[in-house]
Amino acid sequence: MVAAEAAVRRERRRKERAALEFPLVRPESAMAPVEVVDGILWARLPMPMALDHVNVYLLRDTDGWWLVDTGLNLAETRGIWESLAAQTLDGLPFKALICTHFHYDHTGLASWLMERFDVPLYMSHGEFFAMRGLGGVGNEAQRRQMQAYFRAGGFADEQSEALLAAFGRDRFMPQHPTSFRRLRDGHLLEIGGREWRLIAGEGHSPEHLCLYCEQEALLIAGDQLLPEISPNILVSDVEPEADPLSGWFSSLERLSELEAETLVLPSHGQPFRGLPARIEQLQAHHHRHLEHLMAMGHAGDGFSVVEAMWQLFPRELPPTEQFLAFGETLAHLNWLSRRGLLCRELGEGGVYRYSGGEGELPALAPKG
Repeated sequence: MVAAEAAVRRERRRKERAALEFPLVRPESAMAPVEVVDGILWARLPMPMALDHVNVYLLRDTDGWWLVDTGLNLAETRGIWESLAAQTLDGLPFKALICTHFHYDHTGLASWLMERFDVPLYMSHGEFFAMRGLGGVGNEAQRRQMQAYFRAGGFADEQSEALLAAFGRDRFMPQHPTSFRRLRDGHLLEIGGREWRLIAGEGHSPEHLCLYCEQEALLIAGDQLLPEISPNILVSDVEPEADPLSGWFSSLERLSELEAETLVLPSHGQPFRGLPARIEQLQAHHHRHLEHLMAMGHAGDGFSVVEAMWQLFPRELPPTEQFLAFGETLAHLNWLSRRGLLCRELGEGGVYRYSGGEGELPALAPKG
């Protein structure tokens, strides 16, 4: 059964990829960026994990280069930036740094880049303070809060300890910047003769910024639109009653209003065209998760977050991926229970149980 489901998922991914166009060949190495169009370079920085790279972009201005995102806090990544700075790059220095959102593959070297190349950091308010406030397992009060979060979802105490230990030894945790320049939704940045409109999104992170050049239909999408994977939509212990999936669906609707032939420059995977198709694919992905959970609620005596997680992610997961899968499962359960489509009750041992509610799942496909 598991093998058959895996085969279905592989075929679905094949069809989804076939619906998109990939006009650029990926960089041969991190030190050989590809020119997307005149004045925009795409570099692909390695990461030593299952998701093995992050894309960064360099935007040429009249007096220097704007960098978009940083890569992980690793000596190898610092060496790549040193090499890129030493290249000709039209004889221009690094000028400024934009971080699309706070996750450490996007901000891990922000402090170092600011100091090493004397550049300012531009971020949204929500992302800067999420970066400053959500870094790892801090004091004992935070540890107890995370333990309660895992326990309410159905993890045994020893499983919770394994997850907390994984956070405690996370070698990628960076030193965070202490200052920034604020970017807001709707702001315009003029860089090298191009006008970029900032589009803030929710779901994957609190105030994620995309950059859209309407004149040339170019979208630097960060993690809001990826060509082959769905960005993690997570409820954490900091806001356990949150409904990030609503923000995610709303953000997809906003992006669906952009030019259909937009060239999307994502943070992972290859640049692609086919924005409307990819938005529909992402909506359908989460719709399937919601349908599965509703079916579970109407069959049997209810279930915990952990039990639902193993249904949605039926494979072996290391601790960090378990945390992401747990938070994403909870995001879907919160979306459903807020709308009465599932009922939530606090059961034995302080574990929440979910069962069938009233109503039908609404259609989530974009209009038109």
